Amino acid sequence: MQKFKQFSPACERNQDPILTHLKTYLSKATNVLEIGSGTGQHAVYFSRHLPHLQWQTSDRAENHASIHAWIEEDGNPRVLAPLVLDVGSQHWPAQIFDGVFTANTCHIMHWEEVRQMFANLRQILSAEGVFIVYGPFNYDGQFTSLSNQEFNAALQAQAAHRAIRDIGDMRQLAAENGLMLLEDLAMPAHNRLLIFKRIKT
Repeated sequence: MQKFKQFSPACERNQDPILTHLKTYLSKATNVLEIGSGTGQHAVYFSRHLPHLQWQTSDRAENHASIHAWIEEDGNPRVLAPLVLDVGSQHWPAQIFDGVFTANTCHIMHWEEVRQMFANLRQILSAEGVFIVYGPFNYDGQFTSLSNQEFNAALQAQAAHRAIRDIGDMRQLAAENGLMLLEDLAMPAHNRLLIFKRIKT
C-alpha cells in the first residue's frame, strides 16, 4: 500500500491548529464522520490525539487508496476504513454521528453539493452533534486577503464551479437545515474553522 500513500503539506501545516479546537468541540463526541478524507492524514493524526472517539473516514472511491495506506501504516483501530461517499448522491451512511468534520472541501464542490451536504446532515447528525468546517471563506462577498483572492482565481481556472464560499451563504444553509453557527474561529493562513450545532427544537 506504501506506493499509494499521498502526502499533503497543507494537512501537515494545519493539523495542530485544527486539533486545538477539536479537543474542545469534540470532547463529548464518541464518533465522527470525516467528509472528504483526502490523503488520510487528518484522520490518522486527529484520532491519535482524540483517543475517546472513533473516526470514520469517507471520500469518493478513487481517493481511497491513500486513506487505506495511512490507516494501515498507523494501525489505530479507532480509524475506520473509508466509506464511499459522494456528497451529491443520495447514498449516505445510515449511522448517527456525534460530529461531522470536513476540511478544504466547500470551495472544491459545486455549490449544489454544498447544499446537499448540509441537507443530509439532518439524517446523520445526533441531537447534540456538531458540524465542523475548515477552509477559506469570504465575508459579504469580500476576500479576507490578497492570497485568498489569488487562490480563488486559481480555483476558477481549474473549474468554473470552484470558488471560496461566503460565510453568509453558509449560515443560511445551516439555518435551512436546523443548524446554527456556534463559532467562527480565525485560523492561520487566512482560513476559518466554523462550528455549527443542531438547533434544539
